[in-house]
Amino acid sequence: MNLRYKGLMIILDGLGDRPCAPLNGATPLEAAHTPHLDRLTTEGLCGLVDPLAPGIPVATHTGTGILLGLVPTDAARLSRGPVEAAGIGLSMAPGDIAIRCNFATLKSSNNRLTVTDRRAGRISEGTDQLARVLQDITVGDGIRASLKPATQHRAVLKLSGAELSAAVTDTDPDETCSLGAAIASRPHDPNDSAAIRTASAINNFIAEAHRRLENHPINQQRREQGLLPANGIITRGAGMFHKSRNLINHLQLKAALIAGERSVCGLGRLFGYTVITQPEFTALANTDLTAKVSAAQAALENHDLVFLHIKAPDICAHDLLPTEKRDFLGRLDAALAPLLSKSIVIGVSGDHSTNSIHGSHCADPVPTLLHYPETRRDSCTAFGEIHCIQGGLGRITATGFLMSALDAMGAMHNYRPDDQDFFA
Repeated sequence: MNLRYKGLMIILDGLGDRPCAPLNGATPLEAAHTPHLDRLTTEGLCGLVDPLAPGIPVATHTGTGILLGLVPTDAARLSRGPVEAAGIGLSMAPGDIAIRCNFATLKSSNNRLTVTDRRAGRISEGTDQLARVLQDITVGDGIRASLKPATQHRAVLKLSGAELSAAVTDTDPDETCSLGAAIASRPHDPNDSAAIRTASAINNFIAEAHRRLENHPINQQRREQGLLPANGIITRGAGMFHKSRNLINHLQLKAALIAGERSVCGLGRLFGYTVITQPEFTALANTDLTAKVSAAQAALENHDLVFLHIKAPDICAHDLLPTEKRDFLGRLDAALAPLLSKSIVIGVSGDHSTNSIHGSHCADPVPTLLHYPETRRDSCTAFGEIHCIQGGLGRITATGFLMSALDAMGAMHNYRPDDQDFFA
């Protein structure tokens, strides 16, 4: 395909936010010093993006997946577990179940396990040693369970055996119950024998994992240091692998993804993109922005479209740190400078909004901009929620925004009947 321009899509995880008192009623993006993004806004178009539809909050794998070209109607089948498994290179056989997990701090009382901290104080070291004692465990009915560590407190549990089902509830209290409630997975349908077996296996694994981790040397050391022990596992996002349709692949574009977050890397691998990651690419505010920008510059040399994913704004918001989110966005703006002088199509958006006051994803649309050499312009002169609400892109879905960027690149063609599923 003879493209007019190459494309760069910058995905700022959790970019959108709400006005907050620590920033004098501004959002972190509105309060940030972003002269480069403001220039792109002045020279281009901005607007608001709904990942799926107005009023629907989404998780990272859904919002990012759609910006990466996932067909929205396939989003319901894209479970986080298989995405995380792909991100850490965990092989899965047909029928295996992958489940996203956290190392957590659990309390045992009267044969009940309850969660006191969902992330074990955001443990970032020693999880590989903890995971070593959680390999190839028999959890009933011929089912075997193994855990592999991922980023920071995260991990992936693989269940292998006959007649398994992903139709089970999470044990993560963020999703299914309150802190202090006994954790237990249950089948969605109490008459589904495969889901009953799978939920029982998960509960057996959680109990055995707590037994093995409670007095593990890593946890003894953490207690001595005044840190929370990672003495348990909580689960969410169980799923089997399903092949998903993708707009970028439909258009036969060569795409690359630069990311430091395992689940996002997993999306790229599932979609067949060139995935570029390095140890210094982290999910936190300490990620090496200079190295990420350099990687994006290099990838643009031999790819049609490059996705640059930055996780830190979301983490800052989850940790209730709006000023840190503001400051990071300012540092990011400065780091992006080498990329913004290119004659390329540049899109900037996010997978969802994250509320820094409550620490959760919310359904507010994401501030977004689109810039390319002969773009139309609107009257917006700064990049922020209060400005983008007046922008010329209006309020569109993430798929609509991606297609607008692809059209600017010259990658789109006139509508054909076989496009129907991809352009929905």
